[in-house]
Amino acid sequence: MTNTSRSKRARLDRFVSQQTGISRREVRLLLALQRIHVDGEPAHAINQVIEQFSRVSLDGRILQSARAVYLMLNKPAGVVSATRDERHRTVIDLLGDRDTSDLHIAGRLDASSTGLLLLTNDGRWSRWLSSPEQRIAKRYRVTLAKPLTPDYVAAFAEGMYFAYEGITTHPAALTILSEFEAEVALTEGRYHQIKRMFGRFRNPVQTLHRVAIGSLELDPDLAPGQSRALSADELARLAAAKAQ
Repeated sequence: MTNTSRSKRARLDRFVSQQTGISRREVRLLLALQRIHVDGEPAHAINQVIEQFSRVSLDGRILQSARAVYLMLNKPAGVVSATRDERHRTVIDLLGDRDTSDLHIAGRLDASSTGLLLLTNDGRWSRWLSSPEQRIAKRYRVTLAKPLTPDYVAAFAEGMYFAYEGITTHPAALTILSEFEAEVALTEGRYHQIKRMFGRFRNPVQTLHRVAIGSLELDPDLAPGQSRALSADELARLAAAKAQ
């Protein structure tokens, strides 16, 4: 029998046994006869680790052939960052005919917020990307109801104490672009953080648009609601940032 369900991480003998019904003792023999291949090469040990995207075959029959998916989407306002919602349209609904069964969101945006959103089926990648310890900057274009002053820049750079969580935010870079517009770079993502930080000045956020995550910038050719796969170069540049 052929089963293409996706293993997150498992020993080779356990994985093959689960996928085929063959005993783990028999898997040893299959391994010795080089009848099991992993990523195009004969498997080398019963405790060889099978990852989520390892390609595994037995006598040419595919047991697992999942591919990693990394998508960039230009999120419009009014769409929720969720895979399912009974009342609202979700970002998954925007993906059309793509296979979305295993996709999840790497870094959510509020329903009213717009801009760069990433979706993937690679849990390890999304956990790294969203981890506050990695200090990966997310940049946002913000419009405000009231004029900005240099006091904002200093307050954001210093960090703000949030009594509800009992934490002080990491320093954030705020650049004033015009009287009512600023760019904010955060290395964390607290609940409604940008809105709450501007709330200290009693200055309501009118629009919030994410323009970049690390080295990855929102493709200007993507209209709201459109998406595309990340390029090999974009993934490589993000991986380089990971290695630093």
